Amino acid sequence: MTIAPSGKDVAVHAYRTMREFVRSMDDTLPGKFEITKEGIVHDMMSPTGPHELTALRIRKRLEKVMPEELVAHTGTPEVEDLPEGIMRHPDVMVIAEADMEIQGAFAPRTLIAAVEIVSRSNPDNDWVGKMRDYPLVGVPAYVIFDPRTGSGAVMTDIHATPEGPRYATRKDFVYGEPVTIADWTIPTDDLPRYA
Repeated sequence: MTIAPSGKDVAVHAYRTMREFVRSMDDTLPGKFEITKEGIVHDMMSPTGPHELTALRIRKRLEKVMPEELVAHTGTPEVEDLPEGIMRHPDVMVIAEADMEIQGAFAPRTLIAAVEIVSRSNPDNDWVGKMRDYPLVGVPAYVIFDPRTGSGAVMTDIHATPEGPRYATRKDFVYGEPVTIADWTIPTDDLPRYA
């Protein structure tokens, strides 16, 4: 009798292999690696000044208005959902400080919001891939800031669709308008744009 691994076992093994590859490459190649349903995404460019300054300003503005037990975290670790085979690294994660007291990656359902600043070199990763992945793993709010256009969008209200979970509500904004992320509204003036 032959016992073959199930499709789920193969998928978990493939994901773990990709994860080990990504972790081995993190300090050797520039840019950022993430794992999606389609495989490994490598944003080859390291974040630029406008990207990092946007993340910093968003973090500071959120932390001024949120309760003290919440943080707008811009560091590591990543957000990982092993059953779905997804590992992402949001630019800013709104999360309870208590939920950070773990070893390893954050569970996506502990995030209150994931904030991404669109990469100049790979905008589809933020506008397409993460738009699909974040509701799939249960991140309740996904916010995109796009320094290419000086605009963005807030996605909320995960609902089931034939293609899988998706955000039902999308609120677009332009820089200069206030934006509400979960329960907190912050200004978007003075956010840098790509030249």
